[in-house]
Amino acid sequence: MNNEQKISVVAPLFNEAQSVAALHGELLAVLKPLSRPFEIILVDDGSTDGTFEEIKKMPFVTGIRLSRNYGQTLALAAGIKKATGDIIVTIDGDLENDPKDIPNLLKKLDEGYDIVSGWRKDRWQGQFFTRRLPSYIANRVISFVTGAELHDHGCSLKVYRKEILRDLTLFGEMHRMIAAYAKLLNGAKVAELPVNYKPRQFGVSKYGPFRIFRVLLDLFALYFFYRYSNRPIHFFGGIGFFSFFLSFLSFLTMFYFKYVLNITFIETPLPIMVTLFAIIGMQFVLMGLLAEFILRQSVDSRQYLIKEEVVN
Repeated sequence: MNNEQKISVVAPLFNEAQSVAALHGELLAVLKPLSRPFEIILVDDGSTDGTFEEIKKMPFVTGIRLSRNYGQTLALAAGIKKATGDIIVTIDGDLENDPKDIPNLLKKLDEGYDIVSGWRKDRWQGQFFTRRLPSYIANRVISFVTGAELHDHGCSLKVYRKEILRDLTLFGEMHRMIAAYAKLLNGAKVAELPVNYKPRQFGVSKYGPFRIFRVLLDLFALYFFYRYSNRPIHFFGGIGFFSFFLSFLSFLTMFYFKYVLNITFIETPLPIMVTLFAIIGMQFVLMGLLAEFILRQSVDSRQYLIKEEVVN
């Protein structure tokens, strides 16, 4: 293990006032014996239960308080941007991840990987249809689309080489697909290790079983931006011209029915189909042109605002 590289641990928190002290203690107990520089960055994602007041009391911590609840992805992005370490460790703030797994993940990273992800093998025992099966399907779809073969894309406990995160823009539920995103965009070398899973001790889960649909929508968005972010006209225009083609086929069929089979226009839905496909085609072409215009005029903008910051 490279003892010169600094470790930055980033944990997003939302209403975790009861668990943040325990998380801080567990992290210190693991990081101090590593005998290498480290920092702990706790990001309060607009909590309303005094989480940031607890963070202020803790030594060896950089605390960030966002102006409102932006969601775990942007809270994680804020912490990653603030990190100064060579290696970034992300971990949930609800004590479901075990900091004791961090040294093993770091050792695996030293084998030449860019990202090492945790795999919660024993999660969702006894909840096959409501949790385990939807999770399995989502993970298989993400692995297939991105090429990052992981059993548990949603595990927050991961270690990254910082340079692999430099060009990634996070949005939506992207915190669950950072490894897949990095694999797709940068060709990152990704590994996976089984990790401990501890049931939540305080509060209630912020996520329900139906979040799989949000994840799959974000996966579609991820793939779209990967393939077409610099040429949206190719995506929308392709659909538009296909719709024009269907309109033309409907037009030819309409005339075939009229002059060969002696079936009048009003006896078939073909005139409506000609018009409908033509309108849809025009709309998609115009959407492509609008997307191209926005792309060429766009400028970077901040996605979140930091309300307060403390370094202990």
